[in-house]
Amino acid sequence: MTILHRLLIVAGATLFFASPSPTTPLSGNAGTDGGKTSPRQVEMPGTQLLTVHSSIVGRDYDLYISFPRNYNDTTKKFPVLYLLDGQYDFPLVNGIYGDLYYDGFLPELITVGITWGGEHPNYDSLRTLDLTPTSIKQVPSTGNAAKFLACIKGELIPYIDSKYRTDKTDRALMGSSLGGLFTLYAMFHETDLFTRYVLTSPSLTWDNNVLSSYEASYHTQHSRLPARLFMAVSALEGSEATFGKFVDRLKSRKYQDLQIETRVLEGMGHAGSKPEGYARGLQSAFSRASKNIDPSKFNAFVGKYRLNPQVMVSILKENDHLVLLAPDSTKIELVAESDTEFFVRGMYLLIRFHRNGAGAVTGAHVEQFQGGFDLTKEDQK
Repeated sequence: MTILHRLLIVAGATLFFASPSPTTPLSGNAGTDGGKTSPRQVEMPGTQLLTVHSSIVGRDYDLYISFPRNYNDTTKKFPVLYLLDGQYDFPLVNGIYGDLYYDGFLPELITVGITWGGEHPNYDSLRTLDLTPTSIKQVPSTGNAAKFLACIKGELIPYIDSKYRTDKTDRALMGSSLGGLFTLYAMFHETDLFTRYVLTSPSLTWDNNVLSSYEASYHTQHSRLPARLFMAVSALEGSEATFGKFVDRLKSRKYQDLQIETRVLEGMGHAGSKPEGYARGLQSAFSRASKNIDPSKFNAFVGKYRLNPQVMVSILKENDHLVLLAPDSTKIELVAESDTEFFVRGMYLLIRFHRNGAGAVTGAHVEQFQGGFDLTKEDQK
């Protein structure tokens, strides 16, 4: 039970405490006989499957779409997370997103899992073809990354943008292994297409470290790399040294506007890097920025706030930051997002303070996962 749940219970609130997911829980689908003999199939409500034919690549792609819970609010536009290898990782990422959103780490996102369409696609051979930037003799049917990236830029993204309410200025790309290789390839070749990149266990040694030559070529022409990049590798997959060398080189360039975070995942192997790596990567790529505010301005918010006739909470100033003191004496540190808005790390909790015409703080609105409520300041000045 979260701190805020305890606060609402003490307050006698009647808000519905939903399970930690922004979408409807998984449901069962009966077989053709109504479930009498056939086992039911698990479905993911709040999702769609679309097929798009690419004239650039010459094949069909399936798109697995997941929507944020407030997508029906037609006043909103949403960032889009493009996930490679959707055939493997779409259910995983959908679950990770739900948990991180519930904890307040992520904004509302549209997730698009990209995979290969057609009858009985051979995912292993198709991903090896589309996710690799060069052809090598050791592996047949490789080196189609340029066309695949052109397909994403010229066909898939415009299709999604035309069909859904997307924020065209905020896209993320995520992939692992060969998908991680492709994610970095996209960053160096179509830098303005995405703003955020999350990747785990990238195949950095592909074709004698060809990715390093792409980075070197980019560096000779650019001093700026506008991206939030998260990269992770597992300690047990044997590529930590190669990973570290690439990271050190990237950091040594001192690209303007590049925010980079890396992590070595202890005790994990190559495929196992995705659950933790994707979770930490999304948290890093979409981390909320705090605003530096003169601590003296916090004094206006300090005081007692009434939730109802029986329940009072307090806003305190401690060590140059604000703290919400709950009825059970639990202290919750507030992080400034603007001059009047504060959030809590690791919790879906946003507090917006209200002022009257004279500038005095009169109360606050508290927004949390299950809904919101208002607080009235008792000692208004």
